[in-house]
Formats: sequence, structure tokens, C-alpha cells
Amino acid sequence: MTGTVDGTGTRVKRGALLVLPLGFLCLFFLWPAGTLLWRGLSEGSSEALASGRTWNALATTLALASVGMAGSVLLGLGSAWALYHIRWRGQAVARALVTVPFVLPTVVVAVAFGALLRPSGLLGFLGVDQGVTPIVAAMVFFNVSVVTRIVGGTWASLDPGTSIAARTLGASRWTAFRLVTLPALGPAIAASAAIVFLFCSTSFGIVLVLGGGRTNTVETEIWAQVRQFLNLETASTLALLQVTVVALALAAAGWAQTRRERSLTRARIDGTRPATRSDVRLSVLALAPVALLIGLPLIGLAERSLHTRSGWGLGNYGALLTIPDRSNLPVPVWRTALTSLESATIAATVAFALGLILASAVARSTRSRWLDGIAMLPLGVSAVIVGLGILVTLYRPLPGGFDLGDPRILVPAAQAVVALPLVVRSLIPTLRSIPPDLRAAAATLGASPRRVWWRVDWPIIKRPIGVALGFAFAVSLGEFGATSFVTRPDHPTLPTAIYRLLNRPGVENVGTAFAACVLLATLTAVIMIVAERWRGREVVPW
Repeated sequence: MTGTVDGTGTRVKRGALLVLPLGFLCLFFLWPAGTLLWRGLSEGSSEALASGRTWNALATTLALASVGMAGSVLLGLGSAWALYHIRWRGQAVARALVTVPFVLPTVVVAVAFGALLRPSGLLGFLGVDQGVTPIVAAMVFFNVSVVTRIVGGTWASLDPGTSIAARTLGASRWTAFRLVTLPALGPAIAASAAIVFLFCSTSFGIVLVLGGGRTNTVETEIWAQVRQFLNLETASTLALLQVTVVALALAAAGWAQTRRERSLTRARIDGTRPATRSDVRLSVLALAPVALLIGLPLIGLAERSLHTRSGWGLGNYGALLTIPDRSNLPVPVWRTALTSLESATIAATVAFALGLILASAVARSTRSRWLDGIAMLPLGVSAVIVGLGILVTLYRPLPGGFDLGDPRILVPAAQAVVALPLVVRSLIPTLRSIPPDLRAAAATLGASPRRVWWRVDWPIIKRPIGVALGFAFAVSLGEFGATSFVTRPDHPTLPTAIYRLLNRPGVENVGTAFAACVLLATLTAVIMIVAERWRGREVVPW
């Protein structure tokens, strides 16, 4: 089979490779999550469903996700126009800055808004440090870049001729937008809204830190049932409710994303134009709220990290090198940062390797949609459920003395499960764009499948690979939902160490937590800057 790329032997080898990602997902995702959900169906479901706490948590989850989605879409539309429809100098830097919030750990985002809105913070005079306002603001901060990228990518590909024709016929700028542009953006807006709703409904770290036990979603109620009441039956039932909500959001996102992809295939043109003087004022109006939303919390976080008991200084950063007083951390914070870097490196490597195998299989065959569905399953299950499922099923030694419950195994595994869908989504569009004729021509000339991949596929996908690795590493580094269940007290990661410090008395502990947040945010930003410099074109991992 020298003249074909996909000979029988090649297909057998690829099928054998698929055993690796499928086996990994079965062991660390399907078995744990399935066991937990089955437990919710068979044990204690009637008692949990009759509880007012359950339905209050579900209603709060839906309400917060809806408001967060609306705020993200409202701000994201304006920034999508300014960053993608018109062209101006420095635009690439602005796009990268808008992306930063999405990859920041949820714990950091929550702490940043807590610092900004506390009574002595920069916006303390607003008096909204309590209640749902800071939670919704943090959700919008976290997700506005999702709307900006998805809608912006579609906006940049729209044919400007239809809008110009409407203006020529006497329509005002607003009328042309409302009647021509907005309907064309409809699929992209729907796709981004569904994805943002999905992310908002699984913002565990944000609600846990900013809610302070007063505002409970389904995820934080699962946390409370396990950590405070040791009630796994009720937690399992809540997990089933959470999966239902997320699955519906994921189905809506998939339907909207399909419509968006169809609209993009019909119009692959450059619909951007150079910015004019009249665009300057609109661009400022569109980007100023986003800039304030992104900049103020980060400024508040940095300001609070420099505030010590004796005044302004770097004492909180010095405390990162020692074990904090009156804390329950067994090691200095800098050691938890090394632990996080180690776990994230392993998780990103595993997620990338397995994601590349899955993405390649999905991209090469239209009959592999089931593989795509399996790869996306972790998006349909909260990270909290993944972590709790692993805790219930895998935190035990296996025959032969192999301890699968070692956090050095389970923490990277849980993080890799969470990061895997992002890797697959990042790579599939580029892999599908590779013309099959190029592979066939190389094979006809005698190239082996391995050489075909190296000479044809690799030059095209090497830049998107940087994005995939960057997202996987950043997500793993800041992962909190699953990690909070599978990590041990004597083996904390940086996000779990931050949460412990925030919940211990003492100004020093709180100050150290803020300094640790700055450290975590800096590490994440550096990772994404490297990924942005590596890539050559826009890649959206959803």
C-alpha cells in the first residue's frame, strides 16, 4: 500500500493508538463520573430532591449563569467590532490582553474582585462587596474574551458589500447593523452565549471564594455536602443535576457552533477594513468598559498584595518563601508553586499527546464523530464532579502495591481530563484544513506515513500546537474544582494553598494569599504570552 496514506497497516496502527486516549478517559473520567452519577440515581435522590437547599442552589446557578452570559455578550459585541472588524496599530496586543482573563485561574479572578470591592478597596465606595454583584462581575470578566473571539472571528469574515449596499440605499449606520450585520452574526452570538452560559454555570472557584457560604450554586453545594456534611448520596444527586444543566448548555453550544461553522464556510473572505477617524470614538466607547473590567481587578489585586501590617512593602512576597504562621500549609508557598508547575507540565503533556491522537482521528474521517463526542464529554461534566468521582473510585491502592491514590498521579490526571477538550478543539480546525491531496501525493512519491506526517502535517499544525499546549498548561496550572478534591493536605497545589490561606485568620495569611495570586497570575500570563508568540494565526479552542 505504498501509494496510499491510509493503508490497512496504517489504519490498524492508528486504531491501536486510539486505545491510549480512550483508555485514559475510561479510567480517569468515565468510570469515576459514571460511578458518581449512578450513585445519584440509586441512593438518596428523593431526599436530596425534596430539599429546599437543592432547588435554591439550582435556581441560583441558572440565574447567575444567565446574568453572566448577558453581561458577557453585551460587552463582547462591542470589543469584537473594535478588535476584529476594523484594523489599527497595536490591535494584536489588545487582542492578547483581552484573552488573558479567560486563562486566569478562577481563584485568582475571585480574589482580585474581592480585593477591588472590599470596603477599603479601589471600588469599596460602591458597597457591593457582598451578594451576587461581585460574582456576576467576575463571571463577565472571565468570559468576555470568549464572546469577543467567537463573534469577532465571524465579524472579520462577513462580506462588507451587503452593509455598504444598505447604507447606499439610505439606511443609517445603526439600521444597517440591525438589519444586515446582526442577523449574519446571529449564529456566532448564539454559540458564544451558549458557551459562556456553560462556563458561568461551572464557575466553582468564583462562587466559592466570593459567595462566602452565603451564595450557593450546585457546585458549591456539592462541595458543602462532601466537606461539611460528609453526605456523598446528596452530593451524587446534585452532581446529576449539574450534569443535566451543563449537558443542555453543551448541546445548545454544539448546535449554535454548527450553524456558525456553516456560515463561515459560505464566506471565507476578509471583511475587515482600516479604522477611520469616525471609528475612534466608537472604539473607545466599546473598549473602555472592557479595559476597566479587566484592568481594575488586576490593579486591585496587585495593590492589596503590597499592603502589609506595617504599611506598604514586599513583605507578603517574602512570606512566600516561608511556612505562613497560623496556617494549615505544611510547606512554603513557593513549594506549592513548584508542585503546581510539575503537575501542570505532566497534565499538559498528557492532554496534548492524547488530544493530538483524538484530533487527528476526528479530522481524518467524517465517520469519527463519536470520537469527537467522547473527547468533548469532560466539557459536559463539571470539574467538581470529575474530582469527586476520582475521590470516590480511585483513591485506593491497586493489587500489586501500586498506589493509584497518590496525588502525584491523580492531580495531573484530573487536570489532563479538564484540559483535553481544549486541546482537541484547538487542533481539529487546522488538521481538517490540510488537503488530503497533499498527503496522497507524498505517499505516491514513496513517503512513509510517518514521513508524510512530518513533511505535510507538521509544518501546518506546529503553530496551533503552541496554542494547544499553552491552553492546556494554563488551565492545568490554575485548575481548582477537581484538584480541590483529589489533592491531599500535605501535597497542596498553588490554587488550593491560596484558598486555605484566605480561610485562615490573620492579616499575614491573607496578604500571603494575595501575593500568591499575583504569582499564579504572572505564571499564567507568561505561559499565554509565549503561546501567542508561537502561533501564526487565530485559533479558538471551542
